[in-house]
Amino acid sequence: MPNTSQELSNTNTASCLELKEGILYHMRYTLALRSEQASKRDWWLCLSLAVRDRIIDDMVETQARHNQDNVRRLYYLSMEYLMGRMLVNNVHNIRVFEQAQQAITELGQNWDEICDEEMDMGLGNGGLGRLAACFLDSLATLDLPAVGYGIYYEFGLFKQAFQSGKQVEHPDTWINYGTPWELVRPEYAQTIQFYGRVEESYDSYGNYHPLWVETKNVLGIPHDIPVAGYDTKTVNFLRLWSSRSTEDFDLDEFNKGDYVEAVRSKAIGETISKVLYPNDTTENGKELRLVQQYFFVACSLADILRRFERNNGSDWEVLAEKAAIQLNDTHPAIAVVELMRILVDDKRLHWDQAWSLVTRIFAYTNHTLLPEALETWSVALFEKVLPRHLQFIYEINHRLMDDVEARWPGRDDIKQALSIIEEGHGKMVRMAHLAVVGSHKVNGVAALHSQLLKTDLFARFDEFYPGKFTNKTNGITPRRWLLNCNSGLAQLFDQYGIESDWPKNLDRLRKLENFADEPEFQQAFMKVKLQNKQALTQVIKAECGVDVDPNAMFDVQIKRLHEYKRQHLTLLNILTLYHRLLNNPDMDMVPRVFIFGAKAAPGYALAKTIIYAINAVAEAVNNDVRIQGKLKVVFLPNYRVSLAAKIIPAADLSEQISTAGKEASGTGNMKLALNGALTIGTLDGANVEIQEEVGDENIFIFGLKIEDVQALDRNGYNPYDYYYGDEELRNALDWLCSGYFSPYDPHAFDEIRRTLLDQGDRFKVLVDYRAYVECQERVSEAYRDQNHWAKMAILNTARMAKFSSDRTIQEYADEIWHLPACPI
Repeated sequence: MPNTSQELSNTNTASCLELKEGILYHMRYTLALRSEQASKRDWWLCLSLAVRDRIIDDMVETQARHNQDNVRRLYYLSMEYLMGRMLVNNVHNIRVFEQAQQAITELGQNWDEICDEEMDMGLGNGGLGRLAACFLDSLATLDLPAVGYGIYYEFGLFKQAFQSGKQVEHPDTWINYGTPWELVRPEYAQTIQFYGRVEESYDSYGNYHPLWVETKNVLGIPHDIPVAGYDTKTVNFLRLWSSRSTEDFDLDEFNKGDYVEAVRSKAIGETISKVLYPNDTTENGKELRLVQQYFFVACSLADILRRFERNNGSDWEVLAEKAAIQLNDTHPAIAVVELMRILVDDKRLHWDQAWSLVTRIFAYTNHTLLPEALETWSVALFEKVLPRHLQFIYEINHRLMDDVEARWPGRDDIKQALSIIEEGHGKMVRMAHLAVVGSHKVNGVAALHSQLLKTDLFARFDEFYPGKFTNKTNGITPRRWLLNCNSGLAQLFDQYGIESDWPKNLDRLRKLENFADEPEFQQAFMKVKLQNKQALTQVIKAECGVDVDPNAMFDVQIKRLHEYKRQHLTLLNILTLYHRLLNNPDMDMVPRVFIFGAKAAPGYALAKTIIYAINAVAEAVNNDVRIQGKLKVVFLPNYRVSLAAKIIPAADLSEQISTAGKEASGTGNMKLALNGALTIGTLDGANVEIQEEVGDENIFIFGLKIEDVQALDRNGYNPYDYYYGDEELRNALDWLCSGYFSPYDPHAFDEIRRTLLDQGDRFKVLVDYRAYVECQERVSEAYRDQNHWAKMAILNTARMAKFSSDRTIQEYADEIWHLPACPI
C-alpha cells in the first residue's frame, strides 16, 4: 500500500493510464474501430471491458483459492436478480471510480453520458430480485464463498409505457446486443429432462428401481456474471442458465418445404429462458412457469454436484459439510425433490441417508404472508411435466403424515394443515410446505413478518418443528444505494470527517448525529438534497413533460403496483388535497409533488386500472391553473433500478403504507431512509424496525396495527360505514368514479369502487384513509420547519446501519449457513 500522498497519486495516475490503454485496446481489437468512429455505446462497452479485465484477474484467483481449499460454499437459488447497471457499481467496488472517470474524460467523453448507455439487466421483477442482488454484493464484500444461480432471461419482465394513461407492455430486449459482463461457459453445460413417464424396473440386485424414460431433453448453458466485493479481492459469480434445444435442425423437414416444422423442436426447447415470469393465467403459462423453475434448479444442482464430486469424489456424507443451499422464496422449492431424486435414483443412496443430507443442506426464505402468493401446482401438471418427482413428493408427504400421526394421533385437521398435498376440487402440491419440510431453517425477512409466520401462516409447522423458524431482517447494500447513487452526500461525509470505510461499515454514519443540530451541516445536507431534486426534475420533464418545482416536497411511492401496497390510498389523498385547493385556492399549503414508479403485472387488471386512475388524475391536476402549481402528480414510466437510483436521493417523503401484516419487509423503505427521506408508514414489515432505529420522533406512523387488522378480518366490517361517515372520503371516491377524470370512458374506475365498497375492502383502504390524511397534515407542518426537517433527515441517514445487507448476510452466515469467510 502507498504510504504517502505522492505515492498514492502516482498509483492513481498509473491506474488511469492502464484504464485508458485498456479502453483503446478493446476499441481496436474487440470492436475493430478507430476511436473517432466510436459511438457513445462503443465507449461504454470498451470501458466496461477494461474494468472487467481487472475483475477477471481477481475472479480467477478467488475461484482457484476456493477450489484449492475445498471450501464450504453457499449456493443461492433465486428466480430473480434485479442487478441494474453494473459499470458504476463495479468501478466503486474495485476502487477505481475516480481513475475510470478521469480516463474517460481524458479520452474526450462525458462520464454521465457514457454510463447512461448501459441497459439494466432484465433479470428481475421487484424487491425479491433486488434483495438477491444486494445479497450477492454483500457475500463478496464479506469474503464469503458463494455462487448465485438463476435464469438468463432473454427478455426481462417488460418495458412499461403509457398510452392515454394506460400501461402497455413492450418486450424488454436488454440482451439484444449482448453484455460485456458475462462469460459464457459451454464446458459446464447440463442436459435436463422433462415429461416422459416412469417405468417400473428392478436393478441387477433385485431392488425396485423405477426409471424415468421417454423424456424430452433440454440443454442448459451457463453464463457467468462476476460479482466483485467492495474493497476486497474476492470476486464471486452469478451463474445464469439459458436453454438450448438438444434437437438439431431437421434437414429432412426443411428439404420437404416444411420450414416451420424443421425448427419447431428447437424453438420449443429455447423458449424456457425467453421471458421472466410468463403470464400464468393460462394452462400453457403455468406449465412453462413450472418448467422454468425445474430447469434452473436441475441445472444448478447438477453443477453443484459436479463441483462437489470433483473435489470430494463420492463421499456423499461430506456433501452437507461442503454445500449450503438457500431457497429464495418458493420458486426453487422443487430443488428439495430434485436433490432427493439425484441421490436416490442416480447415486443410489438409501432414502434416510439422502433425506438427512437434503434437510441439512437446504434453508428457505419466505417472502410473503399472502396465501395466494404461495405457489401451488396441480398434481395433474406435475404428473405431466415431472412424473418421477411427483412420486418423490408423495413419498415425502407419506412419511410426513406418519410423523404427524405419531405426534397428534387421529388429528386429521392437523394433517390437512401440514400436508404437502392440498385436497380440494383438484389436488395441488403446496410448494411452501415442501420448502418448509425439506429445510433445516425457515426465515422471514422482518421481525414482524417472522413472528406472523410462526403464529399465523405456519403455526402448526412451528409446533411440529420447534426452533426451525427464525428471522433475518432484510438489508440493502450501501454501495449501490448511497455511494453509487448519491455522490453529493458521499462527498459531504468526507468533508465532515466520516471514516472513508463507511460503505463497508455503515455504523460509521452514527457520527452524523453529532452534526444533526448544526445549522451549517443541516444546510449542506439539504443543499445536496436540493441538487438531487433538481436533477430529478429534468428526468420528470424528459419522461412526463411536466415541470415541477424542486423546492416543493417530493412525496415518493416507488414499488410494485399491488392492492396491499395501497397506491390507491395515496390517490384518495391526492384527490382530497385537489378538492380542498379548488374550493380554497389561497389555502396555505406546502407545495407537493407526488412521484410514482410502479409496474403492474400484465394479468393484474385492477392494478393496471389504478395506474390509469393515477395518470388520469395527474393529467387534470398538472394542467389546472386554478391550484397555482401547489400540487403536481407524476408517474414515471418503466420503473427500474437505474431510475430508482435517480428518484431515491431526491425524495423528501417515503410512502410505505401497506396494510399492516401484508408487507413481509420492504427494502425501498431502507433505501429512501438511508438517503435522508422521512418515512410515512404503517407498522408493517421493516417499518417497525426502522421506527425502533430512527426514533418515534423521526418517522410518521399512522393507521391500523396488525391486531386491529386481524380483529376486522375476524369480526368483519362494513366499508360503507366509513364511506358514509367521512364526507371527504366519499367525495374523493365518488369524484374519481364519476367520469370527470375519464370523460371518454365514464366507468373506467368503477372496479376500484367495487373493490373498496362492495367486495369488502380487503386491504382496509377506507379504514385507514382518515388517519393517513391527518398524518399527511402532520408531515406538511413538519416540512415547514426546514431546519428541524433537516435534523430528522440527517438522523434517518445516521441510524440506518442495521439495514445494511452486510449485517443480514453475516447473520445468515453465522446462524443458518455456518459459512466461514475466505479472504483472498
